[in-house]
Amino acid sequence: MNFETTAPLGIALLGLLIGMRHATDPDHVIAVTSIVSRERRLTAAGRVGIVWGLGHTLTVLAVGAAIIIFKIAIPIRLGLAMEFAVAIVLILLGLGAFASLVQLVVRRITGTPFTFDQPLVVHSHAHGHGFGPHRHSHVHPDPDEYHGSEQLALNHEHSLPAGALSSFAIRRPLLRSFVVGLVHGLAGSAAIALLVLSAIPQPLWATLYLAIFCLGTILGMGLITTAIATPFAVAAQRMSWMHQGLITGSGLLSFGFGLFLAYQLGIVDHLFGTAPIWIPH
Repeated sequence: MNFETTAPLGIALLGLLIGMRHATDPDHVIAVTSIVSRERRLTAAGRVGIVWGLGHTLTVLAVGAAIIIFKIAIPIRLGLAMEFAVAIVLILLGLGAFASLVQLVVRRITGTPFTFDQPLVVHSHAHGHGFGPHRHSHVHPDPDEYHGSEQLALNHEHSLPAGALSSFAIRRPLLRSFVVGLVHGLAGSAAIALLVLSAIPQPLWATLYLAIFCLGTILGMGLITTAIATPFAVAAQRMSWMHQGLITGSGLLSFGFGLFLAYQLGIVDHLFGTAPIWIPH
């Protein structure tokens, strides 16, 4: 094989490997962990990772192609701001878990138990909406709703159609994952494209590198989310208390790491100062 034959193959392999490695960056893993923590099926978790990769790919290709074709240079403050957006996303993903922890600590300090103004009725009923029959446990605050009829409590109809609820529940984590992937791609695309420009002078091969890199990122994140979701799925089926603890822990990890990134970028790297420092990575 001559250089003209082996160079594209080497570039493609390099892009695939680095793309899969890129999927394992801490901020990426923490973000998708927070999203897939509530998934109970590995196939659904894998879809979340793939959709994250698609969102990431969209911005990486757009910004990377602009840098390669038009030789655009990313200003230092803009590069920092794009990475700061990732910190904000991580904080938002973990905000619910942090608020729940604060609420729990306040109750413990004040000695206020968690009570409701009215007694609760907890029950479940079987139904199906495209994935086979199954049951959902839920709460009704008004026991008089059933007029003492246990059979009615087990077989009542809800005002919201099950199909509509299921459709929304399925799309919500996918949409969230896509948006998070967009933000992550925007933050990482400048560094990736600058690396391509410095190492691969030919635009065609640089574009090939970017495309294979994005494919590797999608595959890597799909595998990672499936692996991450495995203990969550097992805990959800066998130990609900552990599953809830994992959900809370992943949320708090996202919140804490987001705060760390915000401090690092905003204070240490002087995003809000007069002399910002940005080293793409």
